[in-house]
Amino acid sequence: MKAFFCGLGWLAVIMLAIAMLFSAVKPPLATPQAVLNYWFSDAAKPYWFALTPEVDQEIRQRFESTWQAASRHELDHWCETAEGCLALIIVLDQFPLNMYRGQELSFSTEAQARNVAKKAIEKGFESQIAKDQLAFLFLPFMHSESMADQEVSVQLFFNANLDDNLPFAQHHRDIVAQFGRFPHRNAILGRTSTPAEIAYLASPEGFKGGLYEKTEE
Repeated sequence: MKAFFCGLGWLAVIMLAIAMLFSAVKPPLATPQAVLNYWFSDAAKPYWFALTPEVDQEIRQRFESTWQAASRHELDHWCETAEGCLALIIVLDQFPLNMYRGQELSFSTEAQARNVAKKAIEKGFESQIAKDQLAFLFLPFMHSESMADQEVSVQLFFNANLDDNLPFAQHHRDIVAQFGRFPHRNAILGRTSTPAEIAYLASPEGFKGGLYEKTEE
């Protein structure tokens, strides 16, 4: 009997050691302020819309566990404040585009991000967010393949006088108006492209959506 309890004690020690090892490797969940501090830092801004594998990997290492928690709705309480809403949208809408670039997962929490954006707007939180950060509150609508969301996107950027972002909102709306979706997502989502979409993607005007170009080996 004594040997049994001793064995059980050693098993508990081993399990605790394994748990501590995983907790040491896996970064803790980020706070809303940590997300905002990172995303709006002078170091991160130049890479917002750039194709930079090193930055993609950095975001995955630092924030993947936070995104996973957000995807399970474990961070919905962030929506209680304007800053929390903005941070949650960045986690759900922006970070996956970096972490899972070229994969279906990159679009998997866009709908959640739009729901957070809708709640923020309903609460009037956009008036509490700095103008140079406000675009990220609206981007989930620009990323939607719904024409209704695209019209909302253009109106939001117009009403907020975000003149630098408005042409991009209009461009995204026009693509969805023409094709009913974003053609560059077809291959990622396993959709068959139409001849018109194939011609568009092959043209100089074709929008690639921040995907790495494939090169011949």
